[in-house]
Amino acid sequence: MKKLIGALLMTGLVAGCAPLAFFASSNGSGYRGLDRSLGTFIAHDNVNAICLTPALRFVIWDFEGHFGKKVVMNSGYRDPFYNGKVGGADASYHMKCMAADFYIPGVPKEKLIAYGMRHSGVGGLGCYYNHPFIHVDVRERPRGRKTPVTFSC
Repeated sequence: MKKLIGALLMTGLVAGCAPLAFFASSNGSGYRGLDRSLGTFIAHDNVNAICLTPALRFVIWDFEGHFGKKVVMNSGYRDPFYNGKVGGADASYHMKCMAADFYIPGVPKEKLIAYGMRHSGVGGLGCYYNHPFIHVDVRERPRGRKTPVTFSC
């Protein structure tokens, strides 16, 4: 009996520590036809979802857990050549494996931005005019700043 109770307690503890992202859904038409890279849905073949820092992975998992749906990454790691080709900043956090551009099918961009503004792990946050995705990075926030550094649509 002690072993059974111990096993149930351990199961409860482990389940409580599991990121809610593990339970996020990828059902619906917004995911049809998309490829995956290391378990991450990607919008096109040029997305590199391999090189993401643990801090960025945790932030993405938090978004997935909060909204209950998987993200679709539009941009992850960029090498300097590709970053220049797409018009990225010279010191882009994408080149440091610290940034991702993503959307969540069925979730308005405004809701993603609002959640990112409240998330303590988000250091930089922005969106692009006429695109469904947002930019999230895990840079250090300037001293005393309680919200991410932002750029607008």
